[in-house]
Amino acid sequence: MSTVKLSAPWVSYYRKIQALFGADPDIRTDYDEENQIIRLYVNGQDKASAITQLLPIEKEFGNVTVDIEVIPANTEPSQAVLFRKAFEGNPALSYIATVEGIMTNPLSYVVFRNQVVQYWNDNLGDVNGNCSTLYQELAKEVIGNIDGIFYCTDEERNLGKPVRKEDQK
Repeated sequence: MSTVKLSAPWVSYYRKIQALFGADPDIRTDYDEENQIIRLYVNGQDKASAITQLLPIEKEFGNVTVDIEVIPANTEPSQAVLFRKAFEGNPALSYIATVEGIMTNPLSYVVFRNQVVQYWNDNLGDVNGNCSTLYQELAKEVIGNIDGIFYCTDEERNLGKPVRKEDQK
């Protein structure tokens, strides 16, 4: 005797999306069951924009709402572009490297100069009231955590020299 298993309607909806887009080599689908999010990772901004316009941003199933996210994969995250613009010409920045990350979403590394930054901060831990730190640590405190962005300090041998040409964009 076989046992019949029924899926929740939102799981069936995810499977429909997966069946519709799953054969496309430029699209990978994922379902985050804990947060009720269906994600489509799409290679190429134009394709991702088109799919975003076609699919709803959320779908309701009674008392359950499923969010649908279309994420352009293999493209530079908009946050990296913001960092490039914000730090353009700033000697604190060494370079920004963007590499393919987990689930094909790129990761950006904002690499600051390898230099101790010292400023007066009425710091009781220093006889002169100075605070000494790295640009990397300042960015973590001032800007905070942003998904897909990591703050780093350049190595001595790479000072001012991007690792790859595409990092100079």
